[in-house]
Amino acid sequence: MLDAGKLRHRITIIQPDSEQDSDTGEMETMWSTLATVWGSWEPLSVKDFIASASVQNNISVRSVIRYRSGILPNFRVRKNSVDYEIVGPPLPDKDSGREYLTLMLAEVIDE
Repeated sequence: MLDAGKLRHRITIIQPDSEQDSDTGEMETMWSTLATVWGSWEPLSVKDFIASASVQNNISVRSVIRYRSGILPNFRVRKNSVDYEIVGPPLPDKDSGREYLTLMLAEVIDE
């Protein structure tokens, strides 16, 4: 069972949209808000960071949100005006698979 008290951070899930630049005709990726949800926000400990380094060396945060369908690995999470990419597929809870999702996140460095 998910402790609702841990879901005390407001995070925004954003999704990519393609838009054509009117000057160059080039397709650009724009980000639009899909949803703003409550979630946990846990920077990885040194132990977690070292363990993840062998697989994905840029994962820095783990976030847990209530289950919602339609979240894809190419979406991002925004918290305090900082964007984080979702690394890998959202991980469902081990019991029902429909109570919560765990998102492994890496800060987006350049855009």
